[in-house]
Amino acid sequence: MRIQEASRQSGMAPKTIRFYEEIGLVRPAARAANGYRQFSDTDVRMLKFIHRGRKLGFSVEDMQKLLSLWQDKRRASADVKKLALAHVHEIEARICELENVKQAVLDLAEHCHGDNRPACPIIDELADGNFSRN
Repeated sequence: MRIQEASRQSGMAPKTIRFYEEIGLVRPAARAANGYRQFSDTDVRMLKFIHRGRKLGFSVEDMQKLLSLWQDKRRASADVKKLALAHVHEIEARICELENVKQAVLDLAEHCHGDNRPACPIIDELADGNFSRN
């Protein structure tokens, strides 16, 4: 099948498929005599695997590891679990950072009068380059 059909079946944009080929996450699809990429059902299955992993927030580097583990029928599930739990810790750290940002923005909004005057602590804080919670 050509890239448009592989894209439709995998849920991944053709541009993304080409990018993953360029960076070596997936091997380039075979080419037909006319130069078009030809994807097999196995290729589409791999693209779906990557698409789902990326939607779960796994990095490209993690996806390389996960692909390797997926293809290794003698893998230890403990290796997969270790990678997944490390990802959970990264997510938790990002959630913490976002909570801090949320609180900082709420604090700024709380100190803003929100009226017709030009004075605004939100603008002042951003202009000074200090976006930390006081």
